[in-house]
Amino acid sequence: MVQTGRMQIAAQVKSMTRPVTERVRKLALQFAMRGKESPIPDITTLRKIPEHLTFPLRRDGLDPVPMLAESREQAPVTKLGSVLGLDIVLVTGHAESKHVLADKNAYSNDMRHLLGTRKRTDAEGIGGLGMTDPPDHTKLRGLLTPEFTMRRLGRLNEMIDRIVTDALDGMEAHGPEVDLVQHFGFEIPFRVICELLGMPEDVRDEFHKLGMARFDLSEGGAGAFGAATETRTFLIEQVRQQRANPGDGMIGEIIRNKGAEYDDVELGGLADGVFLGGYETSASMLSMGAYVLMQNPEAYEILRSGDRAEVDKVVEELLRYLCPVQLAFPRFAREDHDLFGVPIKKGAVVLVSLTGANRDPAVVPKPEQFDLRNADTMHFAFGHGMHRCVGAELARMELRAALTGLARRFPDLAMATDDPGDLGWRDLSVVYSLDRLPVRLAKDPVPA
Repeated sequence: MVQTGRMQIAAQVKSMTRPVTERVRKLALQFAMRGKESPIPDITTLRKIPEHLTFPLRRDGLDPVPMLAESREQAPVTKLGSVLGLDIVLVTGHAESKHVLADKNAYSNDMRHLLGTRKRTDAEGIGGLGMTDPPDHTKLRGLLTPEFTMRRLGRLNEMIDRIVTDALDGMEAHGPEVDLVQHFGFEIPFRVICELLGMPEDVRDEFHKLGMARFDLSEGGAGAFGAATETRTFLIEQVRQQRANPGDGMIGEIIRNKGAEYDDVELGGLADGVFLGGYETSASMLSMGAYVLMQNPEAYEILRSGDRAEVDKVVEELLRYLCPVQLAFPRFAREDHDLFGVPIKKGAVVLVSLTGANRDPAVVPKPEQFDLRNADTMHFAFGHGMHRCVGAELARMELRAALTGLARRFPDLAMATDDPGDLGWRDLSVVYSLDRLPVRLAKDPVPA
C-alpha cells in the first residue's frame, strides 16, 4: 500500500516538475556554454562536483559519512585540492568553524568570486544576505531585521498555528498511512513562507515547483544555479506586480514603506533569500525531526505534554543533531593568511562543515547520539556571526508549533515500513533531508 502510494506520488511530482526541470536544464547548458568565454572561475560551468569533494555533503541515514569525522580528527582545517583553479579548504572543528564564520575581515561571502566575468541577466545575479558583503549586506539586513523582531514574529503565532492545524487535518483525512514529508514536512513551511511573503494563491503551485530543484547538486553548479535563476525570475516578476498592487505580506509591506529605495531586482533577491533560508531547511528539519522522534519516545512525549523549557531543549538538540544545512555559504580568503597552522592563499574557497562542527567531540561528549543533555551546546544550525540566519527565531517557532502539534494529534505515530529502501534519503544536496517518510498515524487495532 505504501509502495503504491509512493510510486503514485513520485509520478505526480515528476509530471508536475517536468516543465520547470526542462527550463532549468536549458539554463544550465547556457551557463556551461557561456562560461567558456570567462577567464576567471565560473561555478555555473561546473556540471559535476569532483568525487573527492562530495563527502561533506553525504550521509549514511542521519549520520555524516565516516570520512567527515576522520577528516576532523586528522586536521580540523584541511585542504581538499582545487576546483576551477581555486584551492578548496574544509573546516570541520567546532572552534575553528566559529572562528571562520565570525571573521568578516579575513573572508568575503561575495559569490561573485565564483561567477566569472560575463554579463548576466538580473535573475542570474546573486542576492540574499548569505552571499553578500557590506555595504550590500548591511543594507539588506537592515531592511529584513525589523521583519524578524520578536514583536513582529509574535503576530505570526496565530497564522502558524492555523497552518499546522490545517496540515494535521489533511494528514488525518489522508490516513491511516501518509507520506509525512509531503503532507507535513513541506506543507507547513511552504505555506508559512507564502503567507509571510504575501504570495498570491494562484501562483503558489508554480512557486512550489521551482523550489524542488534548488538544492540538488547532482548536476553540479550548473543545475543549482539554473534552478536559482528560475526562482529569482519568478520572484522579480512578483515584485513588479506588487508595485502596482501591494499584497498583505512582507513584499507588499516593504514596497509600501520603502519601495522607492529599492528596485525590483533587489527586492526579488531579498525575497529569494527569505525563501532560500526558510522553506527547504524548515521542511528538512520537520521531516527528519519526526523520524528521530519516532525512535525517541521520551522526547516525543515531552513535545506532547512537557513545558516550554523542556520543548525548547528537544528543538535545540534536534537542530544540533540534524543540522540540515551541511555547509555554510562559501567564504573567500581576502589575503594570504594562516588558519590554525594551515597556509591559506588569497582567493581560496573556505568551506565550513556545519554538520562536522555540530558533531565535534571536543564540545559534545557523544556527538553521534540524540541526547537532550547536549541541548545547551552552542550549535551552528543557523550559522554564526554576521551571516547568521536572520529567520532563526521564526524557524524555532515553526518547529515548536509543528512538532508539538504532531505529538498531541498523533501520539502513536509510527513508521509504516521496515524497509530502508522506502525512505528517500537524499544523495548529494546542500540541504540534507528525506524525500519520503511513510508513517502510520495510529496504532493498529488489537484483534478481538
